[in-house]
Amino acid sequence: MIGCLGAVLLAISSNFYRTAVNSKDYIIKRLSKISDDLMVDIKNNSKMLTMNYKKLGTLQIQCTYPKYSKKIIDEIDHVLAQHYGFTDEELDFIINYDIKYRMGAEAEGEA
Repeated sequence: MIGCLGAVLLAISSNFYRTAVNSKDYIIKRLSKISDDLMVDIKNNSKMLTMNYKKLGTLQIQCTYPKYSKKIIDEIDHVLAQHYGFTDEELDFIINYDIKYRMGAEAEGEA
């Protein structure tokens, strides 16, 4: 048998667990949707290039340009920052971290 304090603690911990699980489910669903959006956006911004090789012949490749999807990538960073409890300063550092490496040298002036 649980005393009054035990019942209160049980109710609080049970509610906390449900909130944590619901938050985790929300994060997972949100990341799933954003990653789907990212894949569509990357595909829409890609270009098919034809390359000719002496030994291999003609090869067609799909070139992707993630820098054109920066807005969606930043949205993923926001969701992950929420999940991991990052401060605004930490999130800002991640979003702006070496943009020339994350997005390509041309994007450096765009940030």
